[in-house]
Amino acid sequence: MHYLAIVSVIWALSFGLIGQALSEVDPVFAATMRLGIAGLAFIPFLRWSKIPHGSHFKLIGCGAVQFGVMYVCYMKAFQIVPGQSHLVALFSILTPLYVVLINDLRKREFHPKYLYAALLAIAGAATIKARAGSMDSLWIAFGLMQVAGLAFGFGQVYYRDWKRVHAEVKDHQIFALLYAGGFAVAAIACAFLTNWERTQLDAGQFQVLAYLGIVASGLGFFLWNKGAALCRAGTLAAFNNAVVPLAMACSLFIFGESSEIEGGAVLRLILGSAFIIAAVVLSEKTAKQS
Repeated sequence: MHYLAIVSVIWALSFGLIGQALSEVDPVFAATMRLGIAGLAFIPFLRWSKIPHGSHFKLIGCGAVQFGVMYVCYMKAFQIVPGQSHLVALFSILTPLYVVLINDLRKREFHPKYLYAALLAIAGAATIKARAGSMDSLWIAFGLMQVAGLAFGFGQVYYRDWKRVHAEVKDHQIFALLYAGGFAVAAIACAFLTNWERTQLDAGQFQVLAYLGIVASGLGFFLWNKGAALCRAGTLAAFNNAVVPLAMACSLFIFGESSEIEGGAVLRLILGSAFIIAAVVLSEKTAKQS
């Protein structure tokens, strides 16, 4: 569980960096670069001989879905609703539910308390992200974010199940394959969707992109999937929204964006955090009782 907590902090800090340094960079191009840099960082650790027979393409496919499809849909949603990133964030709150449902479908079981934990996490995120504004004409962005949530949720559960079957394989020995799959999907999307006039990087933007590729995407996704393989489905689902209170706290107290957030933000932060913490506690108690 501590791996998921560490990554939540890393990703929360990344929101401010992206908003401040990469707002003028094409988002699909940025996503492709991040996955490419992440893959390059993990290539030295790749051990072909340690990968079980028949698993190479499974791992590449897992990364293609979890990282590639997710990133492309996520970034495209931002393009469709420019200046309304809070709505894109709001559309992501169903991801914990997808994690629980995908886990139960794969195992052909039903865990109602894990479902309750996911719903608590969704309630917490919704409380924090609540904003005024019309939802008219945003169905395309909403649909893209549901595809992104399903892709990210499926990848987490699939990798978790694969790793539990192949516990002898070290995560760092195979993770470059997941980034290869994600990069391939993002690169194809980049070829068709990128505005190449927005791909020129200055030194500061390149440094931020390098940090995001190595740390936020590279180390972040690695630790997230490693943590996913070690925790219960309900806890994993809840942590998919744990980044929300942390991201809002960073916006308020680190990046000084309090002037852009309407009144009541701190209260929503406290209430939403309480829901998410309750979701994690419920999941842990459920597992201990089973």
